Amino acid sequence: MNTDHRIAPGSAPADPTRMHAFTDETEAIVDLVLDYSRRRMLSEDTPLDKPFSPAELNRLAGRTIDEQGIGARRALAIFEHVLAPACITTDHPQYLSFIPIAPTNAASAFDLVVSASAIYGGSWLEGSGAVHAENEVLRWLSNEFGLPAGAGGVFVQGGTLGNLSALVAAREAARARLAETDPAASAPRWKVVCSAEAHSSIASAARVMDVDIVKVSPGPDGQLRGEAVRDALEEHGASVFAVVATGGSTNFGIVDDVASIAALKDDYDFWLHIDGAYGLAAMLSPLARDRFEGVGRADSVIVDPHKWLFAPFDACALIYRDPNRGRAAHTQHAEYLDTLTETAEWSPSDYAIHLTRRPRGLPMWFSLATYGGGAYREAIGSSLQLAQDIAAEIRRRPGFSLVRDPQLSVVVFERDGWTREQYAAWSAKLLDDQLAFVTPSSHLGRPNTRFAIVNPLTTFEQLTAILDTME
Repeated sequence: MNTDHRIAPGSAPADPTRMHAFTDETEAIVDLVLDYSRRRMLSEDTPLDKPFSPAELNRLAGRTIDEQGIGARRALAIFEHVLAPACITTDHPQYLSFIPIAPTNAASAFDLVVSASAIYGGSWLEGSGAVHAENEVLRWLSNEFGLPAGAGGVFVQGGTLGNLSALVAAREAARARLAETDPAASAPRWKVVCSAEAHSSIASAARVMDVDIVKVSPGPDGQLRGEAVRDALEEHGASVFAVVATGGSTNFGIVDDVASIAALKDDYDFWLHIDGAYGLAAMLSPLARDRFEGVGRADSVIVDPHKWLFAPFDACALIYRDPNRGRAAHTQHAEYLDTLTETAEWSPSDYAIHLTRRPRGLPMWFSLATYGGGAYREAIGSSLQLAQDIAAEIRRRPGFSLVRDPQLSVVVFERDGWTREQYAAWSAKLLDDQLAFVTPSSHLGRPNTRFAIVNPLTTFEQLTAILDTME
C-alpha cells in the first residue's frame, strides 16, 4: 500500500488560505484550545507529573507530523494526555526545585491575549500601546529599587540574556570612556568582577564577550563584600569594566553586601550591575527590603518576573540607570531600520541583544494593574515568612541541619549522614509518588537538598510532610 502522502505532480493543490482563513475549522480549533486553556488554568488539582523516556513518548504519541495533518482534535488530545503529563508542572505548590514559577491567574490568562493580539513589541512605531504598558511596569520596578526617575529598559527572555545585555552595555561604556580620556590608548583585556558564588550566566556572558572574569571569594556566610571587591579593583585596575553583585543567589538566596560594594563607586570608576533575577523581587516586601541597601546606586539591574513576580515564562526586566547607555550599545543599524533608529521614540529592541521580540512584559502589566502592588507585597512576604517557619522546624528536628540560615525564600538543609545516592533515591520517590519535586543539591562537596519557595499556595503542612519522608 502506498503510504506516501506527498502531493503527486499534476494534482490539484490544497487551498493555500486554509490555515489563515476564518472558517468553521478555524472556529473549532479556537474553541478547542480555549476550552483546554480554561480547564488548565482553573484546575485546582493539576498533578506534578514527571518526565517520560524517549521510548515511552515515541510509543504513546506516535507520529504526529505528516503531509496531511492529524487534525486539531487529535493533536490536542495527544498534548493533553501524553505530552503535557511528561512535563513537570512548574507552578505546582510542591514544585520546590531550582526556582519555580507561580504566575497569577490574571497573568496566565492575559498571556493568551498577548499571543492572540499578534503585537510586535520591538518598536514604538509598531507597538506603542504595548511598549507604554511595559514601560509603566519598568518605572514601577525602578522606583521600588530606588533607581532615579529617568531609569528604564526592556523585558528580555531571561536572566542570562539580561545579564549579557547589561554587561555588553557596561563594556561599551568603558570603551567610550577610554576613547574620551586617552584616544591613543589601546583597550585592555577587559575584566568583570563577581562573587565566586555568582550565577553561572555571568561566566557564560564572559565567554560570549571574550572577557576575563575575576571571581572573588565571599565571606563564610556567602555574601560578597566591598573590602574583597576593593582588593580585586586594586589588583586589576582600569581593566575592570564592571562589578556584578548578586541580589539573591539561586542556590541559597544570598544577597551580597550591595551597600559596601556600591560605596566603592566613590573611589573607582566601574559599572555596578545587580543580578537580581530571583531575589530582587524581595525588595517589595518590608520583611526583606533592608537587605538590599545600595541597589539604588546600580548602573543596571535585572529581575525575572517569571520567578518571584508571578508572571508566566519568559520575562526578565533589564533596567538601566541611564537608558541611553543601553541604547548606544545595542541599537542595530541597517537601511530598512532607519525609520526606527533615526527617531527619539522608545523602541525596546534598542536596549538588549535582540531585534524581534514579543511584548513579554504585558502579562505582568495586566496582573499588576488588576491586583495592585500591595497584593504583590503580601504574596512575596508570605514566602519569606514560610521560609523562616520551615527553617525553624528543620532546626527543631533531630537528624536535620540547616546549611545556612535563609535570607530570602530558599532553605538549604541536610539529612545528617545521607549520601548523594540516598538524596537521589528519595527525590525520585517523591516525584514517583507525586508528593513533591525536590532535587538534590550540594555545597562545598557535601550533598544536601533545598526548598525554593515562591508560590503563595505552598503551605507549612506540605513542607513538613516532605520532611517526614526523610525520617
